[in-house]
Amino acid sequence: MIRNMLNKVPEITLYFWIIKILCTTVGETAADNLIGNLGLGLTNTTYLMGALLVVALIVQFSLKKYVAAVYWIAVVLLSIVGTLITDNLTDNFKVSLVTSTIAFSIALALTFAAWYKSEGTLSIHSIKTTRREAYYWLAILFTFALGTATGDLIAEKLNLGYLVSLLIFAVVIAAITVAHLRFKLNAVLSFWLAYILTRPLGASLGDLLSQPTDAGGLGLGTTATSAIFLVAILGLITYLSHTKRDTIKNDAE
Repeated sequence: MIRNMLNKVPEITLYFWIIKILCTTVGETAADNLIGNLGLGLTNTTYLMGALLVVALIVQFSLKKYVAAVYWIAVVLLSIVGTLITDNLTDNFKVSLVTSTIAFSIALALTFAAWYKSEGTLSIHSIKTTRREAYYWLAILFTFALGTATGDLIAEKLNLGYLVSLLIFAVVIAAITVAHLRFKLNAVLSFWLAYILTRPLGASLGDLLSQPTDAGGLGLGTTATSAIFLVAILGLITYLSHTKRDTIKNDAE
């Protein structure tokens, strides 16, 4: 089905990246909070969050234009579900993080290949048909799962601690930004590389804030950390809903 509509995604501004990092942090801490503090367990949490994600995506697909609240709710839930997918593979099915990282990399590459073959573009400034939107959300799901697997792999293999891991991912993202702005690295490639890396960046930030001090964290706990970041996301979404500062002004094919 091909249904023309206004662009369904936000403009890539500083607000976009701030909310994206906040969402990835919530994806890490909220999942841990539901599994541990609320006692739902990994399997039940996966079912619950998966069901909520389906509802959010149904609402998102039913719209004909970008709506900040609906879009970012879907991203938060995708962040949580992406984390849970990787955690299920690791904890319940004993799949190694190396295997998960390779598998999600291949899945993401195949998604991009199919998307480009079908639509002739991977630009997020052209999400104006249902088919393009389906590719977009599938790619985002795989970026979260891949980012989780990659971040956990690096953390376990190098055992560098939350702060050092946070700084490493921040430096790599900064390097990608410089490569794009200064050396004209392809905009679409730059975007998706940064998008993937913000997942382990946000996870490192979440762990740094929430984990006990004797484990290298600041001891805020998953409940407090999740609440702080959810309030911040809500505040930014409210601001953007009123100002429309993240709405793409000119649709591009």
